[in-house]
Amino acid sequence: MDTNIVWHKPTVTRKRRANNNGHNSVILWFTGLSGAGKSTIAHALEERLYQLGANTYVLDGDNVRHGLCNDLGFSDEDRNENIRRIGELAKLFIDAGVIALTAFISPFRADRQKARDLVADGDFIEIYVKCPLEVCETRDPKGLYKKARAGLIKAYTGISSPYEEPETPEIIVDTSINNIDQCVELIVNHLIHKGIIKSAPIPEQKATY
Repeated sequence: MDTNIVWHKPTVTRKRRANNNGHNSVILWFTGLSGAGKSTIAHALEERLYQLGANTYVLDGDNVRHGLCNDLGFSDEDRNENIRRIGELAKLFIDAGVIALTAFISPFRADRQKARDLVADGDFIEIYVKCPLEVCETRDPKGLYKKARAGLIKAYTGISSPYEEPETPEIIVDTSINNIDQCVELIVNHLIHKGIIKSAPIPEQKATY
């Protein structure tokens, strides 16, 4: 790094923002196969947290590739860089007092660990959105598994490129047996238990994938 670049310390700190917001900030890192339900759960959770008055933002894999990462492909190197950028961005969000929800396949353990290492202990909650490949393929909302099986997409995670399951995630939600509301409440309860948000009544609603 250039020696002429000096970190400027702000007067409005993360702690002051947390006091003003009434909740702490954290990175909620959703990982899992395509079709597992990462984005669906992340956005449903954001809606729940928004109703509780929390400041949130979802960094969605497809959305980010429309802008910040539109210069990247899907090679291993580009996947690494994609996750590096998201990790740095999520770090800025939690410094701003925002609960950052990231929904990315992020297939490699090493890349997820690098994102975790950017922040302090407790600031990174890995959420493994678990779902068998065969179930994800039956959902196939974008038709990508079908294209991958036909050889039209190269290096597709779960088919021709590996997905490395988290070994010790903070949270596991199995979307093959739990619906969206159940997954959301499991995560909300974890956030309450960790003191990130305050307790709140459970809304009466039903949701499906």
